[in-house]
Amino acid sequence: MSISPRAILFAVFLALPIPTLAADDAPAAWWADVTALANDGMEGRLTGSPGYDRAADYVISRLKAEGLRPAGVNGYLQPVALEQQLVDQTASHAELVAPDGMATALKVGDDMLITPGGGPRPAGIDAPLVFIGYGLHLPGQGHDDFAGQDLKGKIVVVLSGGPADISGAIKSNARFERNQALGKRGALGVISLTTPKQVEILWERQKLLVRQPGMYLADAKLRDTQQPFFTATFDPGQSELLFKGSGHSFAELCALADDSKSVPVFALPFRLKAGIAATREPLTSPNIVAKLEGGDPKLKSQYVAVSAHLDHLGIGAAVKGDTIYNGAMDDASGVATVLDIAHRLKTGPKPRRSILFLFFTAEEKGLLGSSYYARRPTVPKKSIVADLNFDMPLPLWPLKTVYAPGQ
Repeated sequence: MSISPRAILFAVFLALPIPTLAADDAPAAWWADVTALANDGMEGRLTGSPGYDRAADYVISRLKAEGLRPAGVNGYLQPVALEQQLVDQTASHAELVAPDGMATALKVGDDMLITPGGGPRPAGIDAPLVFIGYGLHLPGQGHDDFAGQDLKGKIVVVLSGGPADISGAIKSNARFERNQALGKRGALGVISLTTPKQVEILWERQKLLVRQPGMYLADAKLRDTQQPFFTATFDPGQSELLFKGSGHSFAELCALADDSKSVPVFALPFRLKAGIAATREPLTSPNIVAKLEGGDPKLKSQYVAVSAHLDHLGIGAAVKGDTIYNGAMDDASGVATVLDIAHRLKTGPKPRRSILFLFFTAEEKGLLGSSYYARRPTVPKKSIVADLNFDMPLPLWPLKTVYAPGQ
């Protein structure tokens, strides 16, 4: 088994001599940053909101206090142009149409959720459905649910999970790139199903979240699909409807997926007909970028990035009486960790390579800020040799091991 140069760089970076703060100072400073970023005055740090901008001002003030140089396009800021989309679930409608013309109405916002992120939704759609198993296009790993399928003009239905012999990171990345791959093959949309055992966010909670606005990059060239693309999720309790008359059942497919077994691919005997009520508006929200120059004359032209996302979910429907989604762990904890690392590196021995400190916007809206930075970095792209990202580090137990994948 070979170890990639990038993985080695991660290990080297983690082994940097970082001075230790006084025992009481480090946790106190870290917690002070978490508290400041997650307080109610930040209003949940929704991308593009005044609360996010206040949080950005706080982070910049901390970077200035550490004496770190700005590395954005406007001081510490790298503005990201976005488009915000709100899907009115109540005003939208959908039905499953059988070959004989019989229609089964679906309650949008309850049975099916039309998701608002990733790109503009079409005003309407009428297309046949095809089930393509896990929906994973991974020919390099010996698994391709797209193989031999004519997807043009169709809506694909996919199920959570995947083969056990493929790493979770690779499967996750394939799902992230799925819409782009489907769009290139002429598919019009995707419906994502989750087995009851694999549900991470309860359906009632998902019904609240989908009523918040979604976002995508304003530059159409940077989106997953160039044309409007339909995306939706289905209530696990209602997903059996999609497979009626197909010769398969949702329960049967879930049992296979939960055991990471092979899942069949087949056409479904329905067309989905839907009308989507959506409104859109432009907005801009910044990434924040700072740097610390390295001490080695040859290596300081290379950058190791240390990153976290600053945004969270903002204000929404009340959960236990509280409408502000503060995001202390997701990801004020990660931002505070990056600030703590910045302090330690600034006050300790200078690292050999230069360090980029990155705070991304719109992570909750589909990794948009980080995706934008990866495509339009504020330093030469080839000079970035590694990234160490912090998302929801949970300080609930002693840190004894670090897993640093690289490619």
